[in-house]
Amino acid sequence: MRDGGGHIGVTPSQKSAFFTAVRPERRIWGMSDDKPKPRSLGETEIDELLAAHQFGVVATVKKDGTPHLTTMLYRWDPAERVVRISTTASRAKPGHVRRHPRAALHVAAPDHMTFTVVEGVGEVSEVSTTPGDATGRELLAMAGEVPDEAAFLAEMVAEQRLVLRVKADSVTGTTLAQA
Repeated sequence: MRDGGGHIGVTPSQKSAFFTAVRPERRIWGMSDDKPKPRSLGETEIDELLAAHQFGVVATVKKDGTPHLTTMLYRWDPAERVVRISTTASRAKPGHVRRHPRAALHVAAPDHMTFTVVEGVGEVSEVSTTPGDATGRELLAMAGEVPDEAAFLAEMVAEQRLVLRVKADSVTGTTLAQA
């Protein structure tokens, strides 16, 4: 049986029969009592998780209203509560954010038992057009130490780089890992 979206559907009775036959020891409606329970992360734990990683999944909204998810390099600024992402003018994300500014970043720990989500209003910088302009300097600050600053700034212009910023209005985190 297919649902309206073209996916193969499973009736509740089939689902229950499947889980009972294949995994009788698990309840499909929740976690067993011996498993760790979700715990909210504190602000310091969230900042540490965001600082410890450089890749996350960025969510923007496409023209048709559906989500667009992309794994991206990011930098978290805990003082300003801003996520900065380097991208190019030709990519989809800048257009998405200009049309619908809501965006989010999901970052998971390597074991996927701990994660955080930054949600907020996105904004798109100007494209770097002159080596050393404000956008180039912001990209340089994101990159940290580079062997040749002038070459880096020229490359940002050549690639038509810009900065997508997500100003956090909600930052949450959860862990299933035992404390």
